[in-house]
Amino acid sequence: MSEPMEELVSGAARDAGGWMGALAVAQVATGADGVIVRWNRAAQELLGYTPHHVVGRHIADLLHPGADRGLGRSLWEAAASGRGVMGTVTAWHAEGHPIELEIWASPLPDRHEDTAAVMVFAADAHAARRIRGSSAVWDGLFARSPVGIAVLDTQLRFLRVNPALERMNGLSESAHVGRRLSQLLPEVNARDMEEAMRTVLESGQPVLDRRRSGRTPAAPHRDRVWSCSYVRVEDPAGRALGVIATLLDITDEQRAQTEAEAGRHRLALLSEASIRIGSSLELESTAQELADLAVPRLADAVTVDVLDSLARGDEPGPGLAAGVGLRRLGKAPLTGSPVITALAPLGRTLVFPAGAPYTQVLAGREPFLLARLDATAIAPLARHTSRPAKLLELGVHSFMMIPLVARDLVLGMATFYRTRPLGPFDSDDSALAAQLAARAAISIDNARLYHREHDTAVTLQRSMLPQHITPPPGIEVAHRYLPASDANEVGGDWYDVLHLPGGKAALLIGDVMGHGIAAAAVMGRLSASVRALARLDLDPQDILAQLEAALEDMTEPMLTTLLYAVVDPATGHCRLTRAGHPPPALINPDGEVRLLHVPPGTPLGVGGTRYTTTDHTFQPGSILVLYTDGLIESRTSDIDERLAELTDALTEPSPSLDAMCDSLLARLVPASADDDIALLIARTPPAKK
Repeated sequence: MSEPMEELVSGAARDAGGWMGALAVAQVATGADGVIVRWNRAAQELLGYTPHHVVGRHIADLLHPGADRGLGRSLWEAAASGRGVMGTVTAWHAEGHPIELEIWASPLPDRHEDTAAVMVFAADAHAARRIRGSSAVWDGLFARSPVGIAVLDTQLRFLRVNPALERMNGLSESAHVGRRLSQLLPEVNARDMEEAMRTVLESGQPVLDRRRSGRTPAAPHRDRVWSCSYVRVEDPAGRALGVIATLLDITDEQRAQTEAEAGRHRLALLSEASIRIGSSLELESTAQELADLAVPRLADAVTVDVLDSLARGDEPGPGLAAGVGLRRLGKAPLTGSPVITALAPLGRTLVFPAGAPYTQVLAGREPFLLARLDATAIAPLARHTSRPAKLLELGVHSFMMIPLVARDLVLGMATFYRTRPLGPFDSDDSALAAQLAARAAISIDNARLYHREHDTAVTLQRSMLPQHITPPPGIEVAHRYLPASDANEVGGDWYDVLHLPGGKAALLIGDVMGHGIAAAAVMGRLSASVRALARLDLDPQDILAQLEAALEDMTEPMLTTLLYAVVDPATGHCRLTRAGHPPPALINPDGEVRLLHVPPGTPLGVGGTRYTTTDHTFQPGSILVLYTDGLIESRTSDIDERLAELTDALTEPSPSLDAMCDSLLARLVPASADDDIALLIARTPPAKK
């Protein structure tokens, strides 16, 4: 052993009191305020206290009850502010007896504060005295410690390493001695470690938990991580002799921490997906939401393609294995990415042959992961398109394709690209992408079902409305039906004009208060019932009573509002009955507009109501306006305000009844109606000249 090495080792053993290797050494760490923050197993064995009993207490509280606590606090304060202290103290064992300890306390920089913490080593003083001065203790520490230990000189050349470090680095001690870390292990971040050791030599302040990562001859094909700590060793005059380095392999702990963090990341992304994906019942919006969510947390670019048949509103059909057309409905980021620019734009329909990977993924319903995109990997793909080669030029090094499958239907494909200098996509990334795609697929299928039900409800509704209204002679009519924008709101509004004996006409308008296909079906049955009852020339209140009975016979009865008017064009006489329906409006020939007073009644289906009929006589050329509540109800205004808007709109002159219908809808109905609307306008014969 060289002379500097002998001085360094013997000096370290002497300064440590000669007890470091052969004794149980308690390690106690305190914060800047003297409160214990770490208590190792050796400390528990030495003094009998578990960490639960001492962590959070001041270190001076462990002294003998009869000892001078002020002295203990002074020793700790000296250790916190100086270069360290040694001494003998009498502590109090957990079993209730004194124990004499030799201590060595050294200041350590607190990584979270500017103040100094303290590391205290302690051992049984009687045992320490028996072996003080023996260099065998130092050698024992090297030989038996599971922690890698190295001694380096002021030029950061290895002087000695223990067997544990030999095993970590896969090199013998003789291969270490005389060489620097950067010369010995170029595949770890050696220069960063040497910079940390130089800082220790210059400042005298230890460096704790500096991470070394990379590969060594011990494991040349696997990255590992070590926690390294460096302490300067000095001669009695305070001159630096070198550095003692300790290394602990924390690869498994680091991997577990990384996996836990990745798990939290995946859960957070899936949680956000449950909120963001499918916020609307639109194919384009759902596809774009998936793309936006995945960039940049999972991929650097994403495209989402849906079956072209589905995008056209058709049902997804068979034939995926024989080639399929996909329409691009989602793409992220929308700007600023050369990769995205090189890919097909939104709205483009892409057709793939049967043997292409896209078609195979759709047919097989399994993800396709190409972890490393290189010239060899793209060779099979180049038979179908030159796109992979272009993507490789733009820096794409990994990509995966995930089918969109919901309720056993293949709906499309999401493709994920990675360009940043991260690792390639792996099986965990593929599983996460599949979960995101599954959520998007359910939302896309919901949108498909929504549009199908919407179209079915509208078709059923329109089919049950009168297709060709021919009013009795002398009466002019115009009508409109406007379906709601939401499928759940389509269904229950209808109107009709019926011929009655004596040249009279029945004008009616109703609203089944349910929604969807069921409401449209009830509306159809009621409409047919009214037509049959009207032919019997019953009084309006009697017709409503019969409809009430018909609703009671239905398996799923629904409340219905109805306004029934019988007009005699020859005399202008009108009989009106309403069941919970909005009041009709009357426009006199001079332009005066008013709402007719007709007892409101209750909706059909409530039961127990006796309906009444109100008689009015209209002037020749008067206009009667019947409508459902969708025309006047609003989420932002009360009903009286909306009725005032209606009467105000009716004061505006119109060249025809059709123009009046269009004008009312344009003025009172927003672009996206919340409820369906039926409108029926009738004019009595003008005065004879």
